[in-house]
Amino acid sequence: MKRTTIFVDEALEQDLKAIAGNRRQPVASLVREALAEYVTREKRASRTTLSFVAAGASGHTDTADRHEELLWQETAGASDMQHSRGVGRKSRTRRDVHPARSR
Repeated sequence: MKRTTIFVDEALEQDLKAIAGNRRQPVASLVREALAEYVTREKRASRTTLSFVAAGASGHTDTADRHEELLWQETAGASDMQHSRGVGRKSRTRRDVHPARSR
């Protein structure tokens, strides 16, 4: 452990001494515990801040209710575009269309 000095006002010092006395712990132990809890809470708060939150905010409030409809619209739109460009289609030969005639 490293020794450090902190400055606190007299009222806080009296409160710390009273709490430490009730717990039968040294004031230093109480301060270490409080600092550890504070640092843990701050680390957790900074970790949960996501940089992309609300990046896709559309302004719509019914997206969760309409998610399936929106998904199928998007999927159908992509599928139509693929077919118009020939993506995902198997190129057909005469044999595929009329197997009996190509022999």
